[in-house]
Amino acid sequence: MILAILSSAFLALCVFAAMHDVNRLTIPNWLNLTLAGMFVPAAAVSGVPMEIIGGHAMAAGCAFLIAFGLFAFNIFGGGDAKMIPAVILWLGPNATIPFVFMMAVAGGGCALLILAVRKYMPAEALPGAIRAPFEEKAGVPYAVAITAGVFAAGGSSPFLSEILNRIGLFS
Repeated sequence: MILAILSSAFLALCVFAAMHDVNRLTIPNWLNLTLAGMFVPAAAVSGVPMEIIGGHAMAAGCAFLIAFGLFAFNIFGGGDAKMIPAVILWLGPNATIPFVFMMAVAGGGCALLILAVRKYMPAEALPGAIRAPFEEKAGVPYAVAITAGVFAAGGSSPFLSEILNRIGLFS
């Protein structure tokens, strides 16, 4: 029951991060810290063996190094580079490849949508809550892609699969 609550809160915070990123083109540090920090009690109550929890930590550590390398080359924003390892901590090594694939597909889709809207519609015509990404020279709200990756790959995570099955995403 506690794991289901923590998993649900994690997924809800991922969706919140995506909405916040669309609205402001940032992901707050407190949010990324909360996403990662909630893993500790989730791991404690899950009954998952320590070897698997260690694998999750190692996958997150590798993701941290890669994401900050991409941040250093100005490919990712700082919030994105912090959110990716936080969600991979929950997803683990088995879900990392499907997560990265879906994140890339969703990120590309977001970028194409933003470019198309920028070309054919002035940003001023859009509602204020979603206008930021459509301003000229604005970035892509990549938390949307990260969250899509979480929902797509979460069925492979021992921490998220049960809650995603309950809401009908995986059978």
